[in-house]
Amino acid sequence: MFLGVDVGTGGTRAVVVDRGGRVVFSASTEHAPIHSEQIGWAEQDPDDWWRAAKSSINSVLKDSITAGYAIESVGLTGQMHGCVMLDADGNVLRPALIWCDQRTQPECDWLTATIGYDRLIELTCNPALPNFTLTKLLWVRKHQPEIFAKIAHVLCPKDYVRLCLTGEYAIDMQEASGTLLLDVTNRRWSKDVADAAGIPMSWLPRLFEGPEICGRITDSAAAVTGLAAGMPVVAGAGDQGAGAVGMGILAPGSVSATIGTSGVVFATTSSPTKDAKGRLHTFCHAAPGIWHVMGVTNGAGLSFRYFRDTFAPHLSYDQLTALAASVPAASDGMLWTPYLFGERTPHLDPNARAAFVGITASHRLGHFVRAVLEGVAFSLKDTFTLFEELHIPVETIRLGGGGARSPLWRQIQADVYNHAVERLEAEEGGAFGAALLAGTGVNAWPSVQAACAATIRPAETIEPIAGEAMRQAYPHYRRVYPALRDVTTA
Repeated sequence: MFLGVDVGTGGTRAVVVDRGGRVVFSASTEHAPIHSEQIGWAEQDPDDWWRAAKSSINSVLKDSITAGYAIESVGLTGQMHGCVMLDADGNVLRPALIWCDQRTQPECDWLTATIGYDRLIELTCNPALPNFTLTKLLWVRKHQPEIFAKIAHVLCPKDYVRLCLTGEYAIDMQEASGTLLLDVTNRRWSKDVADAAGIPMSWLPRLFEGPEICGRITDSAAAVTGLAAGMPVVAGAGDQGAGAVGMGILAPGSVSATIGTSGVVFATTSSPTKDAKGRLHTFCHAAPGIWHVMGVTNGAGLSFRYFRDTFAPHLSYDQLTALAASVPAASDGMLWTPYLFGERTPHLDPNARAAFVGITASHRLGHFVRAVLEGVAFSLKDTFTLFEELHIPVETIRLGGGGARSPLWRQIQADVYNHAVERLEAEEGGAFGAALLAGTGVNAWPSVQAACAATIRPAETIEPIAGEAMRQAYPHYRRVYPALRDVTTA
């Protein structure tokens, strides 16, 4: 059995997976809410992730022991881009700035001016964006120099949990790609970028490929989690890389569309594919020797949660989608732009703002819900439009996250993408992929590709049925952002 641990935004999930790809046990523990002191700020306490990880691991370990199963190895995944700052003794210096924090646009501008836009793309395959780890470090240097002066180590969220488990400062290639400090093409830290930004190379953790063993469970971690001391822990991957492994997205032409808190369209490439305009991210994949491109919507599942919590907290998600199911495709002309935390693909605009557009007196609650679900899918459609522009092949589309669990949202995605989509038998997201990486690390399978071939099976194919209605609505959606930008920046 292999343990996958996903340190997400809303909580930490642990799953136990067998060699056949069966999820034997799973458990989740919620995190404390995101702290947002100002508009666009987003912080979490790293020790709260460790609390949640201990709870979820304890739960599945008790079930496993009761059933007589033994865990052989551990893989980690989690929310990407967060910036955990530690002193020389490994103590957390301040709450982590997480992926959706948008405060660092001035630092992005400074970094771009210092290195040069084209040179930054050449060195890291990506432009400077507020989401990335490096820009958060630069913000702390400018605004909290007393904290910056104490930094000795920098980690991403799941790698802080790894430190608690193993005592090792380590990171995988895929996660490191989202720091803006990695030479993505050559799979190594970029000394050029670190030097230009004034970040000591000694702060950066050791680099590993996703299935490589990078540490072992310490005695102290064993005492609080129930895991055996000395158990191997592999590097794992960020949530998108591990999620792609868990969905079998490992060859060109295979694409995933995942709707979690954020939304991601992810395509595997055999070499680094760079978008000169920086609208897509180009990262190392979780498997050695391959890369991927992805477009990101910041407020995907977050849009649905925000809408429910704000306007219909007395209703469940299922009740809301039932109302939306009675509304025709394209929501009778209503549109939603999901820019609750700015937007990444394709606009690269931290100041983008969300909006409902086209409201009439005949619209009811179901229209608003359906517009939210369609607006998120339209936002992900923007990435497919870029794939077409850059000649990135799309042969199969597999769905993940909350957008895969909802029958209505699955159908909406098929209609908006105007392409058949697949739902998988086991949809456990990044935690499942992290478990497969853990098994590969101890030679349960000879490669990540072999692990996926042995464990991942489609359960259903959904064909588009309202593709024409969505094809007509999409250009209207595309016109909303420029109009919103003019209004919100006036």
